Amino acid sequence: MRLRHKPWAEDFINSHPEILIQNPEELKGKWDSEFKNDHPLHIEVGTGKGQFITGMAKQNPDINYIGIELYDKVIVSALENAITAQPLPNLRLLKVNGADLAKYFEKNDVDRVYLNFSDPWPKVRHEKRRLTHEGFLRLYESILVDNAEIHFKTDNRGLFEYSLVSMSAYGMLIKDVSLDLHVNMPEDNIMTEYEEKFSAKGQPIYRVEAKYV
Repeated sequence: MRLRHKPWAEDFINSHPEILIQNPEELKGKWDSEFKNDHPLHIEVGTGKGQFITGMAKQNPDINYIGIELYDKVIVSALENAITAQPLPNLRLLKVNGADLAKYFEKNDVDRVYLNFSDPWPKVRHEKRRLTHEGFLRLYESILVDNAEIHFKTDNRGLFEYSLVSMSAYGMLIKDVSLDLHVNMPEDNIMTEYEEKFSAKGQPIYRVEAKYV
């Protein structure tokens, strides 16, 4: 999907440092000082327009959340959602590359990673860019607490099957696999924008929880 250029995006982002952190590398290892508490920290890599991460922050006030998105013209929508939902003291956004997580978090900083409707990168030569590739699984492990989980949702069956194999090969415990999440959707499920779009068309939503052991 082609995104429209938003010339005002940079100024808007810079005007809300209380939500969109400007220098996240300075908080590595001390995110509790940003949130002013020691609650668990969950991050979403590829937060898109922020509907999921904002909904999670509303639903779980005793958990801190960070949405991570690289592109200005996408994260401004997440920022707008966060502002509209205020006050949400447990929500922050980062405009950074998900491949650089180790610059902003250290071991035991993060308690859970969410991956929602990630780019499937279907070509073989792009395999290493998939967010469930071995390299990314190793990256997440380097910032997570021991025995932490990844929660993954997608509409792309090929990416889902690849992810199950990748996580299993890495030695993770695969649990709570759903081949059609909305058939028996959990009451606490927060939908992303893509999830609403694809499920409305009757497409199955695949989901898995995978645990590092």
